[in-house]
Amino acid sequence: MNDLSFPGGLVLERRKYLSNGRPIQASSLPTLLVMPLRQRDGHEAAPCVSQGDRVLRGQRIAGGRDYRDPPLHASTSGRVLGLRECPLPLPGGPRGPCLLIEPDGEEAAVDPLPPLDPSALTLEDLRARLHEAGIVGMGGAGFPTSVKLGSATPPPDTLIVNGAECEPYMSCDDALLRERPEEVLRGTDLLRRVLGASQALIAIEGDMRQALQAVRTALAAGDYPEIRIVPVPVRYPVGGERQLIQTLTGREVPTGLRPEAIGILCQNVATLAALFRAVIQGRVLDTRIVTVTGRGVQAPGNLDVRLGTPVYHLIAQCGGYTEVVERLILGGPMMGYPVGDDGIPVTRTVNAVLAAGFGELPDAGEPQPCIRCGACAEVCPARLLPQQLHWQLQAGQWPRAVDQHLFDCIECGCCDAVCPSRIPLTAAFQVAKHTARTMAAERDQAERARRRFEARQTRLHLEQQEREAAARQRKAGLGQGVAKIQATLEKARQKRLANKMPPGVDEGH
Repeated sequence: MNDLSFPGGLVLERRKYLSNGRPIQASSLPTLLVMPLRQRDGHEAAPCVSQGDRVLRGQRIAGGRDYRDPPLHASTSGRVLGLRECPLPLPGGPRGPCLLIEPDGEEAAVDPLPPLDPSALTLEDLRARLHEAGIVGMGGAGFPTSVKLGSATPPPDTLIVNGAECEPYMSCDDALLRERPEEVLRGTDLLRRVLGASQALIAIEGDMRQALQAVRTALAAGDYPEIRIVPVPVRYPVGGERQLIQTLTGREVPTGLRPEAIGILCQNVATLAALFRAVIQGRVLDTRIVTVTGRGVQAPGNLDVRLGTPVYHLIAQCGGYTEVVERLILGGPMMGYPVGDDGIPVTRTVNAVLAAGFGELPDAGEPQPCIRCGACAEVCPARLLPQQLHWQLQAGQWPRAVDQHLFDCIECGCCDAVCPSRIPLTAAFQVAKHTARTMAAERDQAERARRRFEARQTRLHLEQQEREAAARQRKAGLGQGVAKIQATLEKARQKRLANKMPPGVDEGH
């Protein structure tokens, strides 16, 4: 096992055992599918179906204009009930437009995409297929995989496969590695060869013993000489992209740059399994594995869920709520966020539902003033000074917070976990980053509007100059014509005088 090389972090009590004691179960069809159009980056996919339309499983129902707009597909056949404003699985509980689909139970489907030949596959071919299949990062970020692969220039030397599921309750990646290791290995090998990377490292936490054994067995049974399994320490947040890179390779990703800048590409294990299915089997992304866990649910487990399935349906399939249920969290206890409505649907980025019981998670309590103990800085894996960022934000000093690397925060929640004053630092940083991005977008929009206005003024000025020049030219031409007429008349007059012709008689007639 590699020595831990990233700073900070925490050793957390592991509770994966709650949900990984039984095999992955296929979730049943709900009576209603809710398909949000707003993506994680705020972009809204444009629907391409209307109320009353019948859709088939695998049919594109929204999005798909370009690589930054991965399409959404129907996860079963049924009838489109319309477009409604519904709660979205995003922090803060916003509402947004969602397509509602009533399943018909027939499971009629469109034809799968034609399989691709891995030996003849180019990077552009792969990007096009991943876009067509709607593949995004399934570790929680939801970034379009086709776009991420497009940024891998020059080609990376190392592909890192992230199976380090460091959230203490989540086990969906663990279950995938235990039960479907061949999909992950084949997806990894395919992507490594297309990228031209010399090696692929599959990172799995050291205490995920069954997953480690399953992947090792599958690796030994196949022909994957460039793939290596690397157990990593059980320390949160080892699964963070930058922390994992540092742990596996000793390299650090510079501030403001992405891993591709240092020759590394990271992908989640579920993303690579979806990549394999899209390329070899022609399957679009219409399901994902979701961990349903916590003392607030009767029978925790991992479910293979149709996208659009409401959370209440998953809870019901896991036996319903217990009497001690206290709160509902999407994701894990560290990086997840509370929700107040179990009608929220599963999307491509929802990997866990935590129904926490009374006393199962620490009570946030009322925040107190910062006592400057420095505990938050000690555990920060990004080497930030959270207390200083907190003070800058309280004073409204957004530019200073950005200068102090606010955007390097990975929102892991370590600072919240150790803060004796119970200050919700991570939530403040999330809001600050969102606000800073919004302000930057507004500045960019204002700058673009200013440039458009100036360009319009310049164009109008040039058009006015052209009109004035044309008028002067016409006037000059008119003056020349009058002068010619006058000269002709004068010649005629002189000729009449010379010939003593009567006035008013034109010699041309």
